[in-house]
Amino acid sequence: MHGPRPTISSLHGMVAAAHPLAAQAGARVLANGGNAFDAAGATAAALNVVEPFMSSLAGMGSATMWVAAEKRVRVLDFVPDVPESFPLERFSQRSDLERGALAVAPPGNLAGWCELNRAYGKASLDQIFAPAIALAEDGFPVAEFGVTEFNEQEPLLRERPELYEHWAKNYLRDSSEPFELGHILRQPELAGTLREIAAKGPDHLYRGALGETVTAHLKALGGTLTMADLARVAPRWREPLAVSYRGRLVHVPPPPCEGFQFLLTLRILEGFDLAGLERNGAEHLDIVYRAIRLAAGLRIAHNNPNPEALTELLCDASVGKLRARLRDSRPIEAPTEQWMAEAAAGEDPAHTTSFSIADREGNLICVTQSIGSPFGSAVVVPGTGLCLNNFLYWADVQPSSPNRSQPGSALPMCMSPSLSTRDGKPVLALGTPGSYGIMQTQAQALVQHLDFGLPLQEAIEAPRARLWDGTAIEVEDRIAPETIAQLRQLGHDIKPFDVGWTMRVGGMQAVAVDPATGRLTGAADPRRDGYVATP
Repeated sequence: MHGPRPTISSLHGMVAAAHPLAAQAGARVLANGGNAFDAAGATAAALNVVEPFMSSLAGMGSATMWVAAEKRVRVLDFVPDVPESFPLERFSQRSDLERGALAVAPPGNLAGWCELNRAYGKASLDQIFAPAIALAEDGFPVAEFGVTEFNEQEPLLRERPELYEHWAKNYLRDSSEPFELGHILRQPELAGTLREIAAKGPDHLYRGALGETVTAHLKALGGTLTMADLARVAPRWREPLAVSYRGRLVHVPPPPCEGFQFLLTLRILEGFDLAGLERNGAEHLDIVYRAIRLAAGLRIAHNNPNPEALTELLCDASVGKLRARLRDSRPIEAPTEQWMAEAAAGEDPAHTTSFSIADREGNLICVTQSIGSPFGSAVVVPGTGLCLNNFLYWADVQPSSPNRSQPGSALPMCMSPSLSTRDGKPVLALGTPGSYGIMQTQAQALVQHLDFGLPLQEAIEAPRARLWDGTAIEVEDRIAPETIAQLRQLGHDIKPFDVGWTMRVGGMQAVAVDPATGRLTGAADPRRDGYVATP
């Protein structure tokens, strides 16, 4: 799974996804006459089958895309608001919402996939869901990353018997043995659910019988999500937020999406000649890490800013002050996750996926979507094959926090699907999973690609780091030990992961476009089961 991948190019379409079977599902739709927006739904639905620990139609996400017919960048936000039924007064810390029925937020993914198809697609829902239905019904051999995830999560979920029974029945069937490479996973109930949605449309979940089944099961487990919460789900088309970096315009979704941290990092780095430094040397990494930490601190301090406040954060004067702060020798200590009274580092349970797709018509899209933690809330709805999200774990419930979430309010989400243009033409779709690390690792990869000139696949393979609250950093141990020692002297509490490649720094997928020739180049992250497929 780990190690360099070949460069894959095509003139007819490209899908870079977190699993080879999902990439093939998207490529199949492209080959049968669908476009990138249809292929996005096919890829996403297939991911629901082949990486259920990260993906579900009951998750949420967002997409940034180039619409060739309109010659513009658009954003589709399918992160629903905090439900009106959310009992905020019951909670005081994030850990209260890590698992179980109360952690479940309204599902946005299905609505997002269907809206992409409605607005710009060419295929029917039957055609889009057909590959996923076949994978769920026939079964598929589990790949390396899936084996790891199932075997890591099974003993943890066994400690929650009220959740484990239905989870085990859905995924383990009659087997109590650990997963091994090639284990055949069949999900006939999920196949049936996808088939019903293909026939009845998304309202089968949001206003129909499937929604009634979901909310009834949650209620039986003590949850509060209602059919009214489901009926309020509506994807939103938004204007993208963009900044210039090395001659490109990099676009991401606007707030309440938290991707503006990524753009603020790029704005800070634009003031430094990184290309003149030793790649992966202490000076290069120190500048990038300090810029990331400054941007993260401001994202937390100004969470979900209004347009005027966001303009002020990204303006030359404000960015100039940040560059000056970066240039001084004082260590930078700041939070990277949510607001907190005291800094702390720790395991981030986020499980997200990102994929990028291009078609022969010139459309280009990057989608980042998630179920939250591994297997989300771990609530599997009997008879449906659906594993529900735990996105209310990303709501801020701390009573003293200035960013405390409220029922019915926007849910700020740490996703950053990006679309870059040059001279008014699309050139790169790039995204990654990783919770609050998403905005960190995308900046690191883009620096490798644009500042140091690495080909896209090599830029994704380059060693990355995950910054935590305070001054803590974990870095892949392919960074030289002497460089790590120098970074400690510069004020970073840095330590290497005990492996050279780790999913803790994301699982990036990207597609680049050469406007002159039309050549599409895909890149997939070897830290997970990422692969590239062409029609």
